[in-house]
Amino acid sequence: MSAIAYINFDGVAGEAIEFYAEALQATTVKKVTFGDIPQDPNYPLPANELAMIMESSLAFEGGTIMMSDLLPSMQQVTGELVKGNNLMISLVIEDKQKLEEYYNQLSQGGTVIMPLSSTPWSSCFGMIVDKFGIGWKFNSDAVQFLDNVLASRGKL
Repeated sequence: MSAIAYINFDGVAGEAIEFYAEALQATTVKKVTFGDIPQDPNYPLPANELAMIMESSLAFEGGTIMMSDLLPSMQQVTGELVKGNNLMISLVIEDKQKLEEYYNQLSQGGTVIMPLSSTPWSSCFGMIVDKFGIGWKFNSDAVQFLDNVLASRGKL
């Protein structure tokens, strides 16, 4: 298991990735845009959102940081992004039973943003804001998702 700082940006995640990669002397940088994954024809994203970062991982000596852009079209669900609410803790755990246990415990007294469920990017993903206002992401296979998409695009 790993607990990873997860930072959301308002359309500048690509720029932030480059900055942090240089500043932290990253050993590995992986990033996937919303345009890199198949789109739902019933809910097409606007062109400007397709270029935004859906998921990224920046590894450096001492840790990993994950980053993404919060789509303007999703802010009705997630809430407006303001400095201070753009940092989340991401628990990446392959053991789905343990992931569900953490999710259930941390969501007590908090707000469920996205129930644990299977998504195109994870077989088990969910998001909550705990009773202290801290955002949490739960993901059973974040690393595999990034690797699979990048490999399919010839970027790995």
